[in-house]
Amino acid sequence: MATPPSRAGTKGVPRARREEQILAAATEEFGSRGYAAASLPAVAARVGVTKTLLHQYFGAKQDLYLACLTPVGDRLVAVMRAAVAEGAAAGPSVTAPSAIGPSAAAPPAAAGTPLLVLRAIFTALEGRREAWFLVYETSLPPDSEAARRAAEYRAAVNRLAADGTAGLLAAAGHADPLDADALNHVWQGLVATLVRWWIKHPDQSPDAMARRCARLFAVAAALAPATAQGDVPGNLPGGAG
Repeated sequence: MATPPSRAGTKGVPRARREEQILAAATEEFGSRGYAAASLPAVAARVGVTKTLLHQYFGAKQDLYLACLTPVGDRLVAVMRAAVAEGAAAGPSVTAPSAIGPSAAAPPAAAGTPLLVLRAIFTALEGRREAWFLVYETSLPPDSEAARRAAEYRAAVNRLAADGTAGLLAAAGHADPLDADALNHVWQGLVATLVRWWIKHPDQSPDAMARRCARLFAVAAALAPATAQGDVPGNLPGGAG
C-alpha cells in the first residue's frame, strides 16, 4: 500500500490537493511505523514537498497525526455503529457464514453482525489500510490532544464490543461478566489480526476479505464440540480493537 512519490510540491497544485496527498502519505507513515518512529522528512519526500511546507500546512508532528487520526477515527466508529444497527434490525439470526458463496458481493444480514462489522471496517479502510493502527498507537505523548482523541475512539469501539457481547450472552442465558470480558478481548484481537493479514495481502478487496472471514467463521463453528455449540451465541457484537 505504499504511496508513490509525487511532485505535489510543484507550482500549480491546488493547496487542497497537496493537503490530501500529505495526509495520505502521513497516514501510511504513522500507521506502518508508529508515531515515535515516523519521519516527517520521509512524509515530505514522499509527496515532493519540503518539511517546512509540511509544518506550514499542519503544524507540529502531533498536529499532523491528529489531522490524520480524526477522519479515520470518525469513520471507523460511524461504520461500526451502522453495522451493529443493521445487525440488530435484522433480528436474531443463526450465523451462517457458509451461505456466502464465492460470487457474493457482500455478506447478508443473516450471516450475523460480526461479518457486517468486519466488512464495514475493511470497506472504510480500503486505500489506507494502515490507518487502523492510528487509533491504537501506543507511542503518542500521553498529554497530547492526539492521545486523548485516540483514547476516545478506542473507548467508543470498546463500548460497542462490550455492550454487544454482554447483551448477546445475557440473551442466551449467560450472565457471567468474565465470559463477556473474555469474548470482548477475543473479538478485538481477531479484528486486529485480520487487518494485519489484510495489509500483507493488498490484492484482497473488502468483499473478498468478508467472504474469507465467512469461510473462517464456518470452519471455527465446525471445530466447536456439539455439546458446547449451544453455549455460544450465534452473533458476536460489533466493534473491534
